Amino acid sequence: MASRIDPVCGMSVEQSTPYKTIYKGKVYYFCSRMCMEEFKKRPEYYLEKGPQGMPG
Repeated sequence: MASRIDPVCGMSVEQSTPYKTIYKGKVYYFCSRMCMEEFKKRPEYYLEKGPQGMPG
């Protein structure tokens, strides 16, 4: 299974992760609930700036 990059922290994440969300028709995968929740707060920031490391 292909891995994806967490848009918040930059970690490699398997598609089977339970942490994922759809934004503007695209699925984004996360390493943790913390990264997923951070992305949901400011999706455009992370899509524009790229991964910024672990939140908090």
